[in-house]
Amino acid sequence: MKNNAVEVWEKCLKIVKDNIHFQSYKTWFAPIKPLKLEENVLTIQVPSQFFYEWLEEHYIDLLKKTITKELGPDGRLEYSIIMDSSFNNANPFSIKVPTSNIKAINNPPVQMPIDINRGFSKEIPNPFIIPGLKKIKVNSQLVETYSFDNFIEGDCNRLARSAGFAVAENPGKTSFNPLLIYSDVGLGKTHLAHAIGIHTKNNYPEKIVLYVSTEQFIVQFVDSVRNNNQNDFVHFYQMIDVLIIDDVQFLSGKEKTQDVFFHIFNHLHQNSKQLILTSDKPPVKLKGMEPRLLSRFKWGLAADLQPPDLETRIAILQKRLYNDGIIISEEVIEYIAYNVNTNVRELEGALISILAQSSLNKKAITIDLAKKMIDKFVKSTSREISIDYIQKVVCDYFSMSIDAINSKTRKREIVQARQLAMYFAKKHTKSSLATIGLHCGNKDHATVLHACRTINNLVETDKQFRIYVEEIDKKIKM
Repeated sequence: MKNNAVEVWEKCLKIVKDNIHFQSYKTWFAPIKPLKLEENVLTIQVPSQFFYEWLEEHYIDLLKKTITKELGPDGRLEYSIIMDSSFNNANPFSIKVPTSNIKAINNPPVQMPIDINRGFSKEIPNPFIIPGLKKIKVNSQLVETYSFDNFIEGDCNRLARSAGFAVAENPGKTSFNPLLIYSDVGLGKTHLAHAIGIHTKNNYPEKIVLYVSTEQFIVQFVDSVRNNNQNDFVHFYQMIDVLIIDDVQFLSGKEKTQDVFFHIFNHLHQNSKQLILTSDKPPVKLKGMEPRLLSRFKWGLAADLQPPDLETRIAILQKRLYNDGIIISEEVIEYIAYNVNTNVRELEGALISILAQSSLNKKAITIDLAKKMIDKFVKSTSREISIDYIQKVVCDYFSMSIDAINSKTRKREIVQARQLAMYFAKKHTKSSLATIGLHCGNKDHATVLHACRTINNLVETDKQFRIYVEEIDKKIKM
């Protein structure tokens, strides 16, 4: 049966590879070993308890579908977890799928004014309807972990979070309707959208809340056209009290889908139902949208999410570690936060890589381990050096606090450190002089220009000072 287990698992891995990023596959699936296959139960060996919990939390749906495809509807998956050497006498811990503790957030039953047996096509079933029932339960599709409690507030997201919280407190009754949240990838749009939905459900259990990606919406509409039941599709969405549409930019160029969404939007808005949209661009930059739909996106509030500042990045890492019950040193947390500054997704990805490396190799999480992993991670994500990081390196070099160089003091050593931070910021970042000045004690662009000239003059005339500059430059580029 061992050979059969290997063969089945290899087929499963082919499906997994097609559905996740290669780096995720390498980290979370490559180390798994198939042990046995008995009576449609495939047993796989994973390196640790942490490893098992990560698979269950993030890949349970993919694993279920894969096992069902290869072993049929009765197929099951069991884990055998490798214990530490101190537990050699213990039996391997096994557990059956499904085991995820994350529960679906369901809406109350509602009466459907349509023939539910017609619903959506058999090829792509409507994920929100349980066929064969007079009353229909609508699964909100909300992820419990994406709550306001787990959304770290900072200057980068305060407006959007505050508006989202106000909407969740009083959906459809505020001036933020629709609420459009926009940002680059990985900055928390989806998390905030889920948080609004979860908080609304907690406040108003009787309301029907639905989170749906734009891609899901499009697939369902196309399917309804093919089966000639567009009215059923429209009626379903018109029942929703709080509709959350993620990545609305994917409606671009799809005229018929935009047309039906326009009518759904109008119906919900006119009946004081809440609409929450997310996009990777502000409304004015959305291309391929009908003007009448685009104008409605501008009716409420468009709030953006910016890349998190240093303090927010540290808080995000601390919160994630606290939730997972993991303790690592502040030095490691700060190192990750200083070096990964593009977005929240990559920040958490770097942390996960370090935790996985520690778990798989049974190594303590030290600054050396963090540096090795971050060096690989940063290269793969083309990290840009930030002003915050430069200030940190300069302050560490001269053993002073960041608050000191941002203060108004005129002490010679602090002024010189501030000038060095400005000099390296101009050299290593694409920031304007005004932006650099704002980050370095709220100075104007003329002060930054003067600082750069002063440092250049000292480098040319003072040998010891030139050594300082070269050493700091090497630390910044490490």
